Amino acid sequence: MVSETVQVSCVTNGGAKNKQGFKRKHLGSDEHTTASCHDGVSDDKGDIGTSGQDMTANINEETKPEGVSKKVRLPKELTFQDMYNNQDAFDDDDDEDDSDWEPVQKPIEILKWFCTNCTMVNLDDVVHCDICGEHKESGILRHGFYASPCSPEVELIQVESEARGRDKDFRSEASASNCSTAVGFDERMLLHSEVERKSHPHPERPDRLRAIAASLAAAGIFPGKCCPIAAREITQEELQMVHSLEHIEAVKLTSQIFSSYFTPDTYANEHSAYAARLASGLCADLASAIFYGRVRNGFALVRPPGHHAGVTQAMGFCLHNNAAVAALAAQIAGAKKVLIVDWDVHHGNGTQEIFDQNKSVLYISLHRHEGGKFYPGTGAAFEVGSKGAEGYCVNIPWSRGGVGDNDYIFAFQHVVLPIASKFAPDFTIISAGFDAARGDPLGCCDVTPAGYAQMAHMLSTLFGGKLLVILEGGYNLRSISSSATAVIKVLLGESSGCELENIVPSKAGLHTVLEVLKIQMKYWPTLSSSFEKLQSQWGMYSMENKKKQLKKKRLFEPPLCWRNVPSAYFKLKKTEFVLLPVMIEFELIDASVAVPCGKQQEQYKERGGDQ
Repeated sequence: MVSETVQVSCVTNGGAKNKQGFKRKHLGSDEHTTASCHDGVSDDKGDIGTSGQDMTANINEETKPEGVSKKVRLPKELTFQDMYNNQDAFDDDDDEDDSDWEPVQKPIEILKWFCTNCTMVNLDDVVHCDICGEHKESGILRHGFYASPCSPEVELIQVESEARGRDKDFRSEASASNCSTAVGFDERMLLHSEVERKSHPHPERPDRLRAIAASLAAAGIFPGKCCPIAAREITQEELQMVHSLEHIEAVKLTSQIFSSYFTPDTYANEHSAYAARLASGLCADLASAIFYGRVRNGFALVRPPGHHAGVTQAMGFCLHNNAAVAALAAQIAGAKKVLIVDWDVHHGNGTQEIFDQNKSVLYISLHRHEGGKFYPGTGAAFEVGSKGAEGYCVNIPWSRGGVGDNDYIFAFQHVVLPIASKFAPDFTIISAGFDAARGDPLGCCDVTPAGYAQMAHMLSTLFGGKLLVILEGGYNLRSISSSATAVIKVLLGESSGCELENIVPSKAGLHTVLEVLKIQMKYWPTLSSSFEKLQSQWGMYSMENKKKQLKKKRLFEPPLCWRNVPSAYFKLKKTEFVLLPVMIEFELIDASVAVPCGKQQEQYKERGGDQ
């Protein structure tokens, strides 16, 4: 929880009047001096004798321009008659108009705090966040998502012990020497943070890693069941396989600058380049360890994220593309074909750019797109790769927010897994952004931890299960930590706990999947049968939708059975026509004298009379 005090001062004449004083310009000079407020007003009774004397004494007569007459010297003790007879002495000769000058007011203090969980601002007298409901003194950074959102941190010791009790078997089942899942994490990546203080905390903040690490520790997963992997900085030679030399040098240069920005939302401080090299180094080493069989799978708990970083630019909070570095490291280790599945709510434009012409890397992204209106605007379904690599880029662009488990799993069943199976990768990478999770302030979607676990399980079954999960986005600490923990449990071999039977997508989700299948079946013919089956399902949806629309339309149209209804009834509004059948039913109107009018009467005649 971050607290701030905001001071609101009275602003007049285009400037802020502070408690110390106000500025007055000298005659014939551009310099400004500051006069104390208590010099201008001696006491609460309004004695202005001292004020008048000080004002006259402050005028530097030697600096007056020619033609300006000297002021009449006023006595120390002034009466109202003296003031009336010498009004000119009180005129201000400068050009400023002080007619709307107001006395200095005491600053108004507005206390506020920023939610630790979602960073949203709240007034100080509010105990729970108005957006996510997290307690003002949340213990999520110490206990992870096991901490109660409704209780202060001091009450959470029992919660942590209960979490450890539920997962105590994790510590005793395996040691680091024979564990099958590795976690890459280094506290030095927490040094990457926004230095410049702004009106709102940056969503990509060190607390993201702290919350996940606290959740894994509370569950006894890491340290415990998972083994650590030593961190190292990625070399320039390795980075040049992904990024241009100019980009690498630009990121490196930030180590000499206290605070800098690549884009308005992509910050760096003097530690950011180091943190980015550590993140990429961990991802590369995890990929090699998994492919060589030293561990079965792994989770890269790293930041800054990477999937927006392209060949020549940093953007979208990303400096180096960690997933691309890991893919090439796996290929150096011997992988011939690498699959990258990106389920971050934002399209991984950087990863797509890097592998756009590469047939050895299949990139599949599920993201909000909304016709290019959602950041970064790329990732339309028709973006399929280029220069001989068409079909090796698969975009599943959601047309709206609020997309949940069913739509994602449905897309996995009908697009991701069929294409991945045909591609037959030697190694699989998940760009695991958790900003499509329920409660995320940027993604605004509805994927649950169980949904992420199921998607990870479906990918872990591919070709030996050589799987590396790399953290990308996700900005609600409770959502990101619970989702990451659920995914790591799947890597450890636990059941996802999600039923796959009767997965029914939303209408918008089905439409998106059909759009993707129609485009991609040109490059993956095995999708044709699925497309035909779903197209008939879409036809059923369309028919149901048309029936609903027709039913609504009929509610606002008068029935054709009306005859000889007095003309007064024909002047009713459309909404009032709905009442007429009720009036007929209760014999308020004789149905035998009801006739259609206007357009309905013409239709009545065309159809041959009674209907």
